[in-house]
Parts: sequence; structure tokens; C-alpha cells
Amino acid sequence: MTQPRAIDREEHNVPPYTVPDVLTTVDGVQVTTADQWQRLRRPEIVSLFQQHVYGIVPDAAVRVAHTVLAEDSALADTASRRQIRITLTTAARSTSMDCLLYMPKGKQAHGFPLFLGLNFSGNHTVSSESDIPITDRWVRNQPEIGTLGNRASEAGRGVMASRWPLQRIIGAGCAVATIYCGDLAPDDPEHWLDGVRQLFRDSQTPRTPGEAGAIGYWAWGLSRAVDCLEAEPGIDPQRIIVIGHSRLGKTALWAGALDQRFAMVISNNSGCGGAALSRRRVGETVAAINRQFPHWFCERFRAYDDNEAKLPVDQHMLLSLAAPRPLYVASAEEDLWADPRGEFVSTKLAEPVYALFGLRGLSHRDVPNAEVPDNAGDVAYHVRMGPHGITDYDWQQYLAFANRHFRQR
Repeated sequence: MTQPRAIDREEHNVPPYTVPDVLTTVDGVQVTTADQWQRLRRPEIVSLFQQHVYGIVPDAAVRVAHTVLAEDSALADTASRRQIRITLTTAARSTSMDCLLYMPKGKQAHGFPLFLGLNFSGNHTVSSESDIPITDRWVRNQPEIGTLGNRASEAGRGVMASRWPLQRIIGAGCAVATIYCGDLAPDDPEHWLDGVRQLFRDSQTPRTPGEAGAIGYWAWGLSRAVDCLEAEPGIDPQRIIVIGHSRLGKTALWAGALDQRFAMVISNNSGCGGAALSRRRVGETVAAINRQFPHWFCERFRAYDDNEAKLPVDQHMLLSLAAPRPLYVASAEEDLWADPRGEFVSTKLAEPVYALFGLRGLSHRDVPNAEVPDNAGDVAYHVRMGPHGITDYDWQQYLAFANRHFRQR
């Protein structure tokens, strides 16, 4: 993640701020019950985020189908691996995304819990296995992982495996599935229109101010993956967990907000536009993220550059949309660009919604020490030592949290 040096990271320079009350509607109605939340406030908050932050994916009938391209034993015969092509078709055109799925060998009565998340550079980067096809889609140039001319190569095989500890996930009795985000929308301001947006509008059609950006289309794609995976043999459709890191952590939070089929929502180092409060002007700001990544959010979000106080929402309200499902937010101690304190405070401010359902929030009143997880309730948080990234330590906490909430059925 690029971090311009001019952005302030000093806590004592954070200006005073006030966040919107998560339990007070736009009309001033105080929400006091779970039923009121579900009927009144939740739909209102979703609509506000659609209008002002993430935008709306155009409404059109989409046919979703999938084909298993290959099924093999993997990971020293501890897992079954399926490579699945998911085809998306509208009246205008058709496209596809490739899903890499690992499940433990054997059976569970209701199927295995599934972690579902997007990856940054292609399914072949997740594992060093030689028979995972190298993506032929546009990829960001990263010579260190073998991507030149916006094309992936054999040199990138397995380079992101540390972010996807497949053996640990399988050993914990869980399945895991991933899809290259570029199958849905290339992560580039000049090329993102060439993705699934073309199912609805060709790349020559200008965006409207409220149309979704890449994050919106990535989140939409995760839901289309659920359309298929919830029917896959061996998967428990009641225990599908959405997970994401960094910009894909923002995506996981938005996907979890829109699609309540996700039984748990996990955000790892998602920062500005993810778990961190926008009104805490420290680290990455709304102006900085819109300037550097103009394709991520709807165009209307740019009205809040250096003007966060005018936003009718803030990110604690996004986190609250996960309720009553379990929520886990994690930060990294050295990742000041993503504002770990802002992620923690945002998570605390979502607790009143969980309380409406009689559910437990965090036990800490301030950011816990590094690698002292606060995860005994229905809302969890930890800050890990080290820089921006998703590590084996993070996954250990997510697996333990999922095990507590989704014990074998």
C-alpha cells in the first residue's frame, strides 16, 4: 500500500470530531429495539452508504451458473481442491470468474464452514501448486512477483501463499475459497471499467455520480460466488464467512453489509473506507484515498474530500450492519496509514447495535496491547505487531473465533 509522506500520522494532531449516532434515524427517531433496527435504521444506513460512499451496481437480471473445471486431492492429500468457473450472463453479454476452493477431506453432517475472500494477483499466487492456471486477466505491474506488461507469469506462483495459510485453515476443519479481484474489476483507474461492469454498461458509458466503483463491483461478485458456493457439496451454506485484507477488507465489510447470507464478517487492516473512522483525520484520509484510488468508490464520495464532517455516515455504521452476525476487525501496530486506533474506536461505536440483540461487544475500553485479542464476545478486535499485511497470526485468531461461533453442527 503506497503511503504518501505528507499525510499526518500523529495522534495528538487528530482534530475534534463527532460521529453520527448509529441508533438515531435521519428523521430523529431513536432506535431502541432489534426490530426497529432491522425495519428502520439498517435499510436507511445501507442506502446512505450506497448514495454517498460505495455507490450502486446497476440493476439488471443476471444469470449465474458454475462448472467444476477440475477436482483433485491437494495439500498432501489432506484437502479436496476444486477449480470452479462461475459464469455471469445478462442480456448484454457474459463474463466469468474463477474460484479456487479447498475443503478438508471427509464429511461433516451439514458441510464445512467456508472462508470466502478475494485475492490481489491471481489464484496461482495463493498456492505453489503447478496445476493452478495463471490468470490471463489484467494485473497490476509488480516485477517482484513476476507481473510485467500487466500480465502474470510463472514467477508469481505461490508468492502470496503466506496470506492464505491453506494447511492451517484445512487443519482447523474449514474450507476456503478465493477469486482474483481482477476477474471482477481490474484494480486500476484506467481499466476497472473493463470488468463485470460491462455486463450492465459498456466502458464508453460514463459513470453516474452514484454508480458503484470497483469496491462495489468486487462486493457484488462475492455475492454471486455465494450463489454458487452455497450449493456446492461439502459446504455449509449457513456458515459462509466473508474475509478481506486492505482494500479487499473494505470490500468484505461492504459485501457483508449488503448480503446477510454471510454468517460472519472479517476485516483485516481495511483502514480508510473500511473499518477506520473517516472523521479521524489521521493516516489515510478521504481526500487522499479518492486522489490515489479514484476508481474504488462512487464519484459522489469525492464531495467529502477534506469535508468528512458533512458525510451523513461514518464507518462505525458500516460495521454495525454486520449485526447480529459475528464481526472481527483487526489492525497492525505499524500500519499507521490505516489508523489502528480509528479501527478500534469504530468497532467500539458499533457495539450499541449488537446490544439491541443481547450480544456482547469488546471487553477493552481502549486499544488492547499488541497480540492480546479481545475476541470473547460477538464483536472481536486485535492489533498485531508488525506492518500492513495479513499473517498466520491473524488467521489463527479468525479460525479460533469462527470455531467458537460455528462449532460443528
